Amino acid sequence: MSHAFHPTSLREYDIRGIIGETLGEADAYAIGRSFATRIARAGGTKVAVGYDGRTSSPGLEAALVRGLNDSGIEALRIGLGPTPMLYFAVHELGCDGGVMITGSHNPPNYNGFKMMLGNGPFFGADIQALGRAAAAGDWDSGEGTDRGVEIMDRYVERLMQGFTGDAFTVAWDCGNGVAGPVVEKLVKLLPGTHHTLFTEVDGAFPNHHPDPTDEKNLSDLKRVVAEKHCDFGVAFDGDGDRIGAVDGRGRVIWGDQLLSILAVPVLKALPGSTIIADVKASQMLFDRVRELGGKPLMWKTGHSLIKAKMKEVGSPLAGEMSGHVFFQHDWYGFDDGIYAAVRLIAAVSAMGGSLTALKDAMPVLINTPELRFQSSEARKFEVVAEVLARLKAAGADVDETDGARVNTPDGWWLLRASNTQDVLVARAEAVSEPALARLMAALNAALAESGVEAVAVGH
Repeated sequence: MSHAFHPTSLREYDIRGIIGETLGEADAYAIGRSFATRIARAGGTKVAVGYDGRTSSPGLEAALVRGLNDSGIEALRIGLGPTPMLYFAVHELGCDGGVMITGSHNPPNYNGFKMMLGNGPFFGADIQALGRAAAAGDWDSGEGTDRGVEIMDRYVERLMQGFTGDAFTVAWDCGNGVAGPVVEKLVKLLPGTHHTLFTEVDGAFPNHHPDPTDEKNLSDLKRVVAEKHCDFGVAFDGDGDRIGAVDGRGRVIWGDQLLSILAVPVLKALPGSTIIADVKASQMLFDRVRELGGKPLMWKTGHSLIKAKMKEVGSPLAGEMSGHVFFQHDWYGFDDGIYAAVRLIAAVSAMGGSLTALKDAMPVLINTPELRFQSSEARKFEVVAEVLARLKAAGADVDETDGARVNTPDGWWLLRASNTQDVLVARAEAVSEPALARLMAALNAALAESGVEAVAVGH
């Protein structure tokens, strides 16, 4: 027996596709067989499995478990819940790996698989090797068992462990994703007054799309914060591993701004430690970490890449513009939007009790949203390489961590190839509107020289 995956479904950080078109239950079974074989050959015996609220998830989960069992691995089924709860289960239950069935913040007809090998990420070359093993039918055979494990209450208890926050009035928008049931349990344990929105899990996402990085998805949260006079509000993506936030005036606290707040208690506890952020983050964040006595480190965008870097340099805290926040300090090093919300309450408490005041104190910089330019799989990398070569030849101040991040007295602009889509991603940040116009002109000129039309595709 062997199985060929749709070529578009094996991606950098996960396996993802459109149900019935590029992904289905036969794929789930094959992933189970290949992943179990990899685990078994490394001496492992058990894998935790969880799934999100999409209508296709239970069917994929059942097929995956069959695949794991048919290659001799025991499946611990934690059921419906957020991705970080699955990560937690792998640590808590001493598993040799984990598989989360989730489409994250993709449209309702998508789904996918995020994997952990031991306590670390499973990505890049691992995913390609899994595809090759399935195509070759290189699978062990065995008779594994499966059992259900109730873990949600233990997870919520762990979220609260050592909590030192004040009583605030907070709005929580779960966007009908799987953070909902966890948040309902969590707010009963937190001090203060809590207003929860859309906690009912519904894979059709009837209220708004569960992607807190797109400001239009935060309008319900802003409305409730205003109506209920909340101190602030938080929102989560479809599988609960990313956070969005607004202050008491409804202003968005972006991923890098959240990190600049969350870093304060961490650097107090661990002076001089390294705080990691991705290449899209504001200069404000890197400056702030330095000011707090920490070591700022700019790294590549992508949750698996950031996790691997954290391990390498011993970082207690990292974050991405997209709202992934990774705590190693008092936690496990994985990204968890709900835990980030708990730590935000504690950090705001420790810093005077007003997220609105903390937002007011931040330097005013003018940023573009993430700009996207259509490209092709091969061409997107070529464009970045051409732009980099020309910048270096011209003697520009450029950082090559992940694409090209160009620093000028006006601020900076970034151009990189997306790991997950056929697009080029750009962003700019400046000290004033005229400065931003100059940066955008430079970015557009760099793109034009490589034949890319300077028209952003959505953002």
